[in-house]
Amino acid sequence: MTAAAPAPSLTATRPDWLKVLRRYFLFSLIGHLLWEIAHIPLYTIWIEGTVGEIAFAILHCTGGDLFIAFSTLLLALFALGSGDWPRRSWAPVLLAAVVMGVGYTIFSEWLNITVREAWAYRDIMPVIPVIDAGLTPFLQWLVVPVAAYLGATSRLSWRGITRG
Repeated sequence: MTAAAPAPSLTATRPDWLKVLRRYFLFSLIGHLLWEIAHIPLYTIWIEGTVGEIAFAILHCTGGDLFIAFSTLLLALFALGSGDWPRRSWAPVLLAAVVMGVGYTIFSEWLNITVREAWAYRDIMPVIPVIDAGLTPFLQWLVVPVAAYLGATSRLSWRGITRG
């Protein structure tokens, strides 16, 4: 009589990627919401809009930020992720997502300020000279995705993420 093979444990078969995506969504939501609240005084809506318009702009922009955050992360995963992400290939995925997020932000700021005139900066908004994009939207897409990604994957470090 042969012994039956042990059943795999749930923790060994549960995918880390799903947990990380859920946490990334939560950290992105919190980070982008706080960022939108913090930098809305740098836009003209702060002095021209009503409280309701400002609140709507914050929620609307946060929703757009979440869409961009997940789109860029998923595109980066499709292009550079591996089957055992996030334990492997985490750095190229993060870098690609950040580059795409920054690139889209520069395009969106140009489109909505220059072409559509959908929003405008106040004089107190620091602007990056060559690209004429606001500094705070640019920094948002460097800081928030990196913080959200690191926050989402932080618990994995206890079990050892392989770099590369």
